[in-house]
Amino acid sequence: MKRLGLVLFGLFIFFLGCSSGKLKPLTDYVDPFLGTETLWDSIDLGYYPHIRQWGGEVFPGSALPFAMVQASPVTQFRSGAGYQYEDTVIYGFSHTNKGHWNLNHVPVLPVTGNIDRDDYASGYSHERESARPGYYQVYLERYGVNAELTTTLRCAVHRHTYSPGDEKKLMLDLRRSNEHVRGWEISEVGDNAFAGYQDTGYKVYFYAVADHGITGIDLIGEDKDCVQVVNFGGRPAGPLEVKIGFSFVSVENARMNLEAEVGSRTFDEVFAEADKTWNEFLSKIRVDGGTEQQYRTFYSTFYRSMLWPALRSDVNGEYTDARSEVVNNGFRYYTDPSFWDEYRNKLILIGMVDEGVTVDVIESMIDRGEKRGGFMPIFFHGDHASSFIAGNYLRGIKGFDIERAYNLMLRNATVTENNRARPLLAEYIELGYVPEQDLEDPQLATVANAAVTKTQEYAYDDYSVALIAKELGDKENFSTLMGRASNYKNVFDPETQFMRGRLADGSWIENFDPGRPFYEYMYREANAWQSTFFAPHDPYGLVDLFGSAEAFEAKLDSLFTVPYTGGQAHNLSVFIGQYCHGNQPSHGFTHMYYFVDKQPKSQLYINKILDEFYNMGENGLAYAGMDDSGEMSSWYVLNAIGLYTLSPSDPEYIVSVPLFREIRFRLDQNGRDFTIVRNGTGNTIKSIKYDGKPVEGYFIGHDDLLKGGTLVIEVE
Repeated sequence: MKRLGLVLFGLFIFFLGCSSGKLKPLTDYVDPFLGTETLWDSIDLGYYPHIRQWGGEVFPGSALPFAMVQASPVTQFRSGAGYQYEDTVIYGFSHTNKGHWNLNHVPVLPVTGNIDRDDYASGYSHERESARPGYYQVYLERYGVNAELTTTLRCAVHRHTYSPGDEKKLMLDLRRSNEHVRGWEISEVGDNAFAGYQDTGYKVYFYAVADHGITGIDLIGEDKDCVQVVNFGGRPAGPLEVKIGFSFVSVENARMNLEAEVGSRTFDEVFAEADKTWNEFLSKIRVDGGTEQQYRTFYSTFYRSMLWPALRSDVNGEYTDARSEVVNNGFRYYTDPSFWDEYRNKLILIGMVDEGVTVDVIESMIDRGEKRGGFMPIFFHGDHASSFIAGNYLRGIKGFDIERAYNLMLRNATVTENNRARPLLAEYIELGYVPEQDLEDPQLATVANAAVTKTQEYAYDDYSVALIAKELGDKENFSTLMGRASNYKNVFDPETQFMRGRLADGSWIENFDPGRPFYEYMYREANAWQSTFFAPHDPYGLVDLFGSAEAFEAKLDSLFTVPYTGGQAHNLSVFIGQYCHGNQPSHGFTHMYYFVDKQPKSQLYINKILDEFYNMGENGLAYAGMDDSGEMSSWYVLNAIGLYTLSPSDPEYIVSVPLFREIRFRLDQNGRDFTIVRNGTGNTIKSIKYDGKPVEGYFIGHDDLLKGGTLVIEVE
C-alpha cells in the first residue's frame, strides 16, 4: 500500500471544503496515480498489443491548479508525461509537465557517492512511494534517499532525507528533457545558491537556494554532454531542503518568484498551503450519495482536469511573448489549451470553476494570435479556439476583448492564404468539403488530408464563429458561416450511411472499409464508425441524413455492437463495439439516443463508461486511453454530475442521470451554488424540474444555473 511520509501526520485535522458531512479533506479522495498505469490486457484494449499501448500518460507529481511548475518523477524521457507506472527506475524530478509528449524541464535527482553520467537512475518501489495534491514522495533505493516534493505556482521545494553520514549531492541533467535541448547553463550564485537555464527552443530559467552550503558544482562528462552535480560539503545533519524558483523570462525573475512565493517558509508550510489551495478549489463541486470509490474517481478526475493550461508569467506580470520579447500587459499569461483534445468539455468546465483563468487564457491567445500572423492559435487539428471562446462568452464570461478575439476567429474562418489554422480552407469554401488525396494503398500512419474530420470540424467551428458574429451584429458573416455549418452533410454517403472521404471531383473514396482506422487519411485518429455521429450543433439534422429516426437508431445501435477489428493503433483503445472511449472523436456519441427519444439507451452506455473505464488495469490505476491534459477526466466529471457539453459552443448542457444523489456546484462567475438532486435509481429520466418548474426536453441553460437554483432529476 502507498504510504505518506511523516510530514502528513497531524497536518489536516480541518475539513475545509468537505461535502455533506464527509469527515476528511477532499484532497484525501484524490489519487494522482490514477491514469499512470498502462493497459496490457487484450480484453481491455480490444486487440492484442504488439507494443506498449499509450496509457493515460499523466504525471503523479506535485502541482497547483494551472501552475507554471509541476514537480514530478521521470521514469522515461520522451515518453508521455515522463512517468509510467510499470517502470522501475527514476532518472530525476522534472519541473514542467502537461501529461503529453513535451516539457519535463530541469530534471533534478538527489544522489550520493560517485556519479556516472550515463548510469545514474535509481530503483524504487510503489510500496515506498506516495502522492496527493501538492505533494509527492518516493524512496530512492540506489542512494538511500527519501525524496519529497511540494510546489507553489512558480516554485518547487525539495526535501531529501539522506542516510546518516552520506554525502549530499544534487544532480541535474540539463542535457535532457522531453524536448530537444539546445543548450544550458548552471553556476554558483552564492554560498548556498545556484542558478541557470535550460534551452529547448525557449529558455526555462531557475534560481535555487539550499539550506546547506555549496562546496562546488562538478561537470561530469565532456563539453555540453555532461551532468551537473551540486555538492554540499561536511556531511551536515538533517534533510537537504532546496527551494527552486522558475521563470520563462530571466534568472532574476526566477529569484523574484522564489522570494515572493516561498521566501523563508519551510517545506511543511508550503505543503500545507498547497493542500489548502486544493481543498478550496475542489470544494467548488461537492458531491454526496456515492460510494468511496466514486468519490475517489470523481475528485481524482476533477483534480486532473485542472492542471493545464499552465501559467507562464511571473509575479510581476512579465512574460516572454510570441516575438520573444519581454512584456507586461496586465494579465496572467498562459500556454494555449490543447484545443482539439479539450474543447469538447474541459474548457467549459474550467470556465465554470475559474472565470479568471479562462479570461486570462483567452487574453493570452489573443496576444499570441496578433503577434503570430494574425490568426487565432490552434492545437494539433481543427480550429477549436473558436468553440472555446464562443462557449464561454455566451455563458457570460466577458472580461476579455471580444472584438479582437472575433477578428482573429474570423480570419481563421475566411482567409485562405498562409492560413495555418485551417489548411485546405480554400477547397473547403469552394467545394463545401475538404477533398481527400487519391491514394492507392493508404496505411494507418499515412499523412494525408484527414478530409472527413476537417470537413466536420470546420463546419462546427464555422457554427461557433457564427454565434459570435450574431452577438456582435455581423449579419453578413453570420449568414455565410451558418450556411457553411451544414457542410458536414457533404461527406455523408447515403449508400453506406457513413461519413466518407471524397475526391475533388466529387466522387467517393473507393477503397473504403468503415472499420479501418487512420491517423490522417479521411479521419483523424479514428475510423468511419468513430466519425459518423459528429454534428453536435445539428443533431436532428444528422438524424435526418439517415432517412428516419428508426434508421438512425439502428445505425447507432450498430456503433455499440459491431465488434472493433481494426487492430492496434495508438490513441485508439477500449471499445464498446466500435465506440472508442480511449480517444476523443467518439466522445459525445453516447448521448445521441436522446435525439430519437431513447434516452435510457444513452444512460446505459454512460453508466458503463463511468463504472468500468476509469479504474482499469491490474492496480485499478489505468484510464481507457490518453487523458490528453484533462479531456478524458473532464468527461467523467461532467457525466458524473449529469451535465454534459454536447455542443460546447452553446450555453447549455444535456442532462443525464447523475452518478451521485446530490451535487452542489459553485459557479465562479457569481459565487452562487446551484444544486443537482437525483431522486430514484435507474436509467430512465421521468422528469426534470428546475426550482420546481418543469424543464422541457433534456437541456438546461447556463443562465438558469447562474440563478443558483435546484435541478431535480426524477429517475426510475
